[in-house]
Amino acid sequence: MGLFKNFVSQTRKPEGFFGKMMVNGMNNGHAKVADWGMSKLTTVEPEDILEVGCGGGRNAHELLLKYPDSKLTAIDYSEVSLEQTKAYNSEMISKGRCEVEQGDVSNLKYQNQYDLATAFETIYFWPGLEKCFAEVNKALKPGGKFMICNESDGTDKAGLQFENIIDGMKCHTVEEIEVALIKAGFSKVNTNHHETKPWIAVIAEK
Repeated sequence: MGLFKNFVSQTRKPEGFFGKMMVNGMNNGHAKVADWGMSKLTTVEPEDILEVGCGGGRNAHELLLKYPDSKLTAIDYSEVSLEQTKAYNSEMISKGRCEVEQGDVSNLKYQNQYDLATAFETIYFWPGLEKCFAEVNKALKPGGKFMICNESDGTDKAGLQFENIIDGMKCHTVEEIEVALIKAGFSKVNTNHHETKPWIAVIAEK
């Protein structure tokens, strides 16, 4: 259990050898839920995108493909994630469409810069939803959208099991996320729930 816990805990902040294994696994393991979440982005054509908690970099790449006229900033606080994201998106970086930066969602430096912000499988580890959501809100332009995509809706058995194993992990319910978004200054919140899985895609508007 000790080795398993050490490995799955890398989801919080990938570091070292196990961290590199984890971010590689994230790209494949989270692909289906991420693509499902992106399919719910039907009313936005962003020029500037902020990918918060970029993990292995795959979702940043898919967003750039989905929106071919956009530019994207990918941020993470894990050096391993940043290295992997740069490697995965090297072509987009060379074209000037992607920037990869170290950042902390609880203290973002951006203000009124982005049309779309995304957070895939990451808010489980954010230090206070309302505070972090307010930072994302600040980074968005008026009318900008923020999408949260989670594999767990905060009530499913698998998600709660991992919550008990991984220190600092919290599987938030839809209601908790929606309330925090409104308190953080978002004006509209729409939640999509997968028909057969506990997947959620919550889209909020500034």
